Amino acid sequence: MAEAFQEFITTLKEKLNIVDVVGGYVSLEKRGSNFWACCPFHHEKTPSFSVNEAEQFYHCFGCGESGDVIKFVREMENIDFMDAVKLLADRAKLPLPQSSADSKKTVESKRKRDAVLKILNDSAHFYLDNLNSGNADEHIEYILKRRIPANMVRAFGLGASLNYDDLPKFLIKKGYAVQDMLDSGVINSVDGRLVDSQGGRLIFPIINAMDEVIAFGGRALKKVSFGKYKNTKETVVFSKSKALYNINLLKKLKKTQNIKDVIIVEGYMDVMSLYQAGFKNVVASMGTSLTQDQARLLKRYTDSVLISYDGDSAGQKANMRGLEILRNEGLSVKVVPLPDGLDPDDVIKQLGAEGYQKCLDAAMPLIDFKLHSLKTQYDLTKSEEKRKFVGEALKVIKTSESAAEQEDLLKALRDISGITYESLKRDLTNAPSEPKPVSEAPPQKKDAATVEERASRYVIAAYLFGAEFSADIPLEEIPFENDVHSIISRYIQSKRLMEERVQPAELFEFFEENSGEYEELCRILDYSDGDSFKGEVSQKYFFDCVKKLKDASYDRQIARLKDLIGVESDVARRKQLTYTLQQLLLSKRKNQ
Repeated sequence: MAEAFQEFITTLKEKLNIVDVVGGYVSLEKRGSNFWACCPFHHEKTPSFSVNEAEQFYHCFGCGESGDVIKFVREMENIDFMDAVKLLADRAKLPLPQSSADSKKTVESKRKRDAVLKILNDSAHFYLDNLNSGNADEHIEYILKRRIPANMVRAFGLGASLNYDDLPKFLIKKGYAVQDMLDSGVINSVDGRLVDSQGGRLIFPIINAMDEVIAFGGRALKKVSFGKYKNTKETVVFSKSKALYNINLLKKLKKTQNIKDVIIVEGYMDVMSLYQAGFKNVVASMGTSLTQDQARLLKRYTDSVLISYDGDSAGQKANMRGLEILRNEGLSVKVVPLPDGLDPDDVIKQLGAEGYQKCLDAAMPLIDFKLHSLKTQYDLTKSEEKRKFVGEALKVIKTSESAAEQEDLLKALRDISGITYESLKRDLTNAPSEPKPVSEAPPQKKDAATVEERASRYVIAAYLFGAEFSADIPLEEIPFENDVHSIISRYIQSKRLMEERVQPAELFEFFEENSGEYEELCRILDYSDGDSFKGEVSQKYFFDCVKKLKDASYDRQIARLKDLIGVESDVARRKQLTYTLQQLLLSKRKNQ
């Protein structure tokens, strides 16, 4: 990284307060000198995610995730380093410098992303102009038929593709390279001919949380054998599993009010109908299969979600995996029952906002919905079917960690099945547990550190975080075998030599992310909680660790000298090595 760019990064971090940035994504509570929250990177009930305002870094004592303000934004926004820098630079009102030190690969990657975003943005304006051109009669007719108000057309940026040829011609005239057009997803190549991938459709721009058009959804206006709705392909800026329709307007809503919960629907029309009816806390999953990335995206805005899929859809009846993913990310999940055969758009049109609100009021907790869904899969008038239903229902009830909830659910099962509560209670005790879904949260990797490595971590952390008792022993006297600890030691010594303040957050720039070295740095940060270096016990442990490190260093040197003496044939050289060995043994005894 060029020196000028590095200076810019330093300035950027100095202008930003990591507490303010992190606080925009999660709710922080100050305890002691640090700020705490439930970790946004893994599900937990007790806060173990700490933000150190003085040193400007975060660390989770549960999963081990650590980093500075740039890494935090990268992880939360699911963007690369330069995009995170750009976003934070905009926030800090700092102009980005030009860096000449970027690798060719980095330069090309950034160029490609910028080109794709420009093509998508220009295409959105092209489609919008088409809709307002007077030539989009079919599209206007469809909009009127679906009763989409003009203000919603504008708010969501709807557009029109009139044919397959005009968009490619428009983009070529704008000077875009053919490969960039193909890579953006808006253009396809069919038998060597460039065509609009959404040819003839009503266009729905898909916009991310940073107000960038990242893809398009298209609705066919004529009867097609498949693909009534289709999205442009996945690209460098668009992944269906990571995107949510209307997340841009949800983000704006959060800036004006607290969002109690978010409604998740399946399609663009559902979003617009609910939004127009006053339910602005709505997003679309663009399908029923929710993902971990989408769950984490939602968690930035709320802790509670309401699933409002179509009354007869796969998502409403049997697809539990996505709902479990939401729950595993710490979100409270309820399922909104809709009249059979109706989607949210239908409910709004037929029953109005009040009718839909009644559906929301009847939302079922996930476990209740599981039982409801099970009930629809069996014919309870047949004894064999009823027994199977009861057996599956008991597995579901057993997953509840609340005795009160289990009792309530057993009573509901009693009323459905006609089996006595006492019998169900006995069977529940013996029922096999439903396999619990495996959390996709990143677990902290198994620590196979030796006793010496653990001692080394504590000692270097004591110097890094300024433990008072560390001043009693010069850092340069401490032998570190671990490369990461040695690098940190040299960093601290250089700062002291220049009479500058040691800043732990600077160390994130020394090691490559996802490497063993970066992981070791995170292990050291486990001692950053403020209580690791207090009291006589901590002081004694520190000196014991220093002694252990010195002894281990002496032992390695002694072992090496003994090996050299054993193979040395020169008498004078052998005598010199023996003298050095005696001095080492003497030094080790003094260290006892």
